[in-house]
Amino acid sequence: MAYSPLAKWFHWITVVLILVALPTGFVIGHIKDASKMGFYAIHESAGLTLLIVAALRLWYRIKNPVPVEASLPAPMRRAATGVHHALYGALILQPLLGFFATNAFGFPMQGATAYLGFIDLPKFMPAWEGLARVLLWLHQTLGWAIVALLAAHVGAVVFHQAIRKDGTLIRMV
Repeated sequence: MAYSPLAKWFHWITVVLILVALPTGFVIGHIKDASKMGFYAIHESAGLTLLIVAALRLWYRIKNPVPVEASLPAPMRRAATGVHHALYGALILQPLLGFFATNAFGFPMQGATAYLGFIDLPKFMPAWEGLARVLLWLHQTLGWAIVALLAAHVGAVVFHQAIRKDGTLIRMV
């Protein structure tokens, strides 16, 4: 059984946002010129949009559960469920950690890094460097965990398509 058009839309818009947020996040620390603020703006806007899409996607998935694939062995079903749950949690927690970290560093999404380039978000806390460093470390660590979860997810898709030949990929296209 195929996923609904809305479930597919949520999936693929999430992919696009991840493909924007992760690479920009990984290179920001290596940029030393004025273009750094542009990378922050893109990264933070993609991340916050990802939070909104992930929350809506989770709400939709709770209301519209995925049909159980009867031919899937129980250990594979549990692994798939675990990876999906971890991805949902990470895609919601990750932008929150980043948003809180930037505020704790004293750089809310305003001006050059306004959400989508023109929506200033309010500063909600004073600068607190100790907290900011902890939040940044958690944000960066979770970024690498998301990479690992995505590798597991894509690896499972390849396994299902190439080895099991069970049409799992086609259900989401």
